[in-house]
Amino acid sequence: MQDTAALYDFVPMPERKPLKWPNGKRLALMITLNLEYWELTQDHDGPYFPGGPSINERLLPARIPDFNNHSWREYGHRVGIWRIYDVFDDAKVPASCTVNGILCERHPQIVTAAAKRGWELIAHNYIQTEFMVNYRDDRAKERDVIKRVVDLIEKTTGKRPKGWLSSSLRCTVNTSGICKELGLTYHCDYMNDEQPYLVKTAHGPLVSIPYTQEANDIGMFLRRNLTADEAFGLWKDEFDELYRAGEKSGRIMSIGLHPHIVGRAFRIRAIREFIDYAKTFDGVWWATREEIADWYLANHKTHI
Repeated sequence: MQDTAALYDFVPMPERKPLKWPNGKRLALMITLNLEYWELTQDHDGPYFPGGPSINERLLPARIPDFNNHSWREYGHRVGIWRIYDVFDDAKVPASCTVNGILCERHPQIVTAAAKRGWELIAHNYIQTEFMVNYRDDRAKERDVIKRVVDLIEKTTGKRPKGWLSSSLRCTVNTSGICKELGLTYHCDYMNDEQPYLVKTAHGPLVSIPYTQEANDIGMFLRRNLTADEAFGLWKDEFDELYRAGEKSGRIMSIGLHPHIVGRAFRIRAIREFIDYAKTFDGVWWATREEIADWYLANHKTHI
């Protein structure tokens, strides 16, 4: 049985010193666009694995082309992501982008468009249907996968990612150590906090910068069937409480988005209106995870 104490210390909020973000900011706000890829067919027995919620509950056998699921997701590549890019361009705020390595090979226009905007790129498995837990007993294979994705993003954009997010957040006990060994500075798979903290590895400390499956369009729109109004309300409520708490000790707010979901015409205004709302507050740090990780590595002793 693996004890999480081997990966990071348990330090509850009352035992921490106040976290003071740079320039007196209260809240580090990170909006993540997941740039992912699914194949039309899959070479395995059993049903097609959609790598997330399916648009049709009647899944086809994996080797039969599933145009229903594939084209539903490809809408995000052809239409949704460009609508989202326009929203962020108009708002003049940055996004972070997790990137499947295969997308650099199949649709590099999507990846280079984010890079040209100067946005943060985060390594995110080679393909969305690949889980790191498949390599839980093969550290060398897991390292090969992570290195391959990091190398592909660097080759495509000229910038080497500094962070990792596993597909479906299914990492192993080795993932953080491999990331640090390969020169990365932060890991996004642990969703257990509203502040950064250090992850222990044999190669030195790595920073945990949380992702979210709560303030996330998959859970909100597909699993809970929220409307655009309700989604805006959820993000606003999360923001308001974290901003309030951040007066005493800085917080992180993470939002996760997918182009084939929030990029639909009837949903897009939820994120547009939320960004407009958040921009009215002076205490927001529109930070990248890399910026937070670098700052925290230098300042963590004043916190924990």
